[in-house]
Amino acid sequence: MNTQTMPAPHSTAEAADIEPFNIAISPYIIEDLRERLGRARWPDEIEDSGWQYGANLEYLRHLCTHWAHGFDWKEQEDQLNALHHYRTTVDGFGLHFIHERGADSASAASAASIPILLLHGWPDSFARFLKVIPLLTAKSPDGLSFDVVVPSIPGFGFSDKPMKAGMGIPRIAELFAGLMKKLGYQRYLVHGGDWGSSIAEAMAMRFPDRIRGLHLTDVPYGNRNRSEVPDMTEAEKDYFRRGQQWLMQDGAYGLLQSTKPQTLAYAVNDSPIGLAAWIIDKFYAWTDHPGNLEQVYTRDELLVNLTIYWITQTSGSSFRLYYETMHSPQKLPQERIDIPTAICIAPKDMVNAPREYAERLFTIRQWTELPVGGHFLAMERPALLAADIFVFAGKLNH
Repeated sequence: MNTQTMPAPHSTAEAADIEPFNIAISPYIIEDLRERLGRARWPDEIEDSGWQYGANLEYLRHLCTHWAHGFDWKEQEDQLNALHHYRTTVDGFGLHFIHERGADSASAASAASIPILLLHGWPDSFARFLKVIPLLTAKSPDGLSFDVVVPSIPGFGFSDKPMKAGMGIPRIAELFAGLMKKLGYQRYLVHGGDWGSSIAEAMAMRFPDRIRGLHLTDVPYGNRNRSEVPDMTEAEKDYFRRGQQWLMQDGAYGLLQSTKPQTLAYAVNDSPIGLAAWIIDKFYAWTDHPGNLEQVYTRDELLVNLTIYWITQTSGSSFRLYYETMHSPQKLPQERIDIPTAICIAPKDMVNAPREYAERLFTIRQWTELPVGGHFLAMERPALLAADIFVFAGKLNH
């Protein structure tokens, strides 16, 4: 059990099986990780190629040397356990989540704070939001605060791994809506990026009466696959062209994870070097940085995310979400979603949609184009993201 003061009990009769969860990884697992890192058989690379061919050898050596000899997992584990982690079962599936109540909340039933569900993507984890949580639970200058719920997507982190086919976006949306109901929240905001934005979109379609507003860092990617978009503007045509170009140049990881996730899983589940290369390559490519990733993240921040994948052995199960989505795609909205929506665009994200395309899909109440930031905005620029969420929530309160 977490040793810090527990928040007020969850309020619904359904919540009896919500149990505090403490991250406690055996030292033997960490020692095995260090031994594997020490036995790494490194590949060669083209001279002076930087990151052009993929994950850079010099940087991976630098990062993994720290992972083996300088990274203190126990210290990081203690910091993670300072938050309130829980496990529960929703519709027969085990979910891990963080639940931190805001400055104005005494309990979920009588909360003055605004409930918000924060949804991560790949290749991150619940760790995406570690720097944002305290910003949202604190009271803003306008007197707002949030009750924050951060679940791990099925197959990620400390949630269960799906062992049967069918755990795609619609099913995950149902589970997370069930989780929020179990916590006593009848209406709430949903924020998401990457897979999180797709799950948020699915929740808005399936449970529109429960969602007060959507706050997204991208237009969900499934909308790039629409077969017909009438009367496209030049900006929209350019968006679809850029999407196809990005897919051909940078999207091979997604095609592999969508078609042969099991084959890839053997490599990254057995080799921490392989796992680091596969994930850090994406952080380098999708983050707004001046050529040095550690000017945006500390090494330990990168390694906490990697270690979560390693100790839970969830790299392969996380890949399967791509397969499930390709083989049973989410039904896209046929009409504009009639829920107030904010979209916060970072300039170095992968393929940003123009506002006119977003307006076809969502009822846009707030559109923000930030001057800095990339795909992992909650990790890169947590203060900017939190401020944008607070502004949006203020608009919904008027």
